[in-house]
Amino acid sequence: MTLWNRYDHAFFESITETSQHSAGKIVPFVLAILPAQSVVDVGCGEGSWLAEFHRHGIDDVLGLDGDYVPRDVMKIPATSLVQCDLSRPFSLNREFDLAICLETGEHLPESRAAGLVADITRLAPQVLFSAAIPFQRGTHHVNCQWPDYWQDLFAAQDYLAFDVIRPRLWNEGEVAYWYRQNLVLYVRRDEVGKNPRLSPSLAASGPLKRMVHPVLCDEWDGFGFREVLGMLPLAFKKAVGRRLHSRAV
Repeated sequence: MTLWNRYDHAFFESITETSQHSAGKIVPFVLAILPAQSVVDVGCGEGSWLAEFHRHGIDDVLGLDGDYVPRDVMKIPATSLVQCDLSRPFSLNREFDLAICLETGEHLPESRAAGLVADITRLAPQVLFSAAIPFQRGTHHVNCQWPDYWQDLFAAQDYLAFDVIRPRLWNEGEVAYWYRQNLVLYVRRDEVGKNPRLSPSLAASGPLKRMVHPVLCDEWDGFGFREVLGMLPLAFKKAVGRRLHSRAV
């Protein structure tokens, strides 16, 4: 099975309802902070988030994702989708008001992380970003990192982190826990002063908090040794394997 064969009809059917409910709660909140007329979604999947932005009056939406997304599950028109391999550098000949990249970074190798953030920040001065933390269960999670890891990559592009969404939505039961746990807003430094809702004083002054939602803790109760080992970084797994081998001999 290739990497992209993992994302079939069953995968998108399993996430569509959750994405729609979560987007329905989060999009209005985001637009209240960040008025936008155009949105690009990097790793859009079936397009549920862009469809929600469209329902809130934003007609200029564009999704980027691979050709593995089945056409019949798409929630946005084919004309609003650009097929591209996110594991490689990408660019568009325009800028949007807002870029979103939600639970996508963890599916790409760590060697691609800095380049992914650089590509996203070229698309918009404001970015809504989330990515799985260590030990967060999911399909082909190969680079699960704490939010301060991504914060450093955005800082390298001169983007400030605003942790204004997680505290507000932490107890919102209709929103999937991974969004409540991982969503952070990034704004390019020279744009911060243009938005009275985002004063520089609200920007994170240090590393973002490493927060684990109780729902994820409940999931951990069912983890076995092999499953936990499978979610560890490759280098750590190799080190564990060497240690176990040395003890066996």
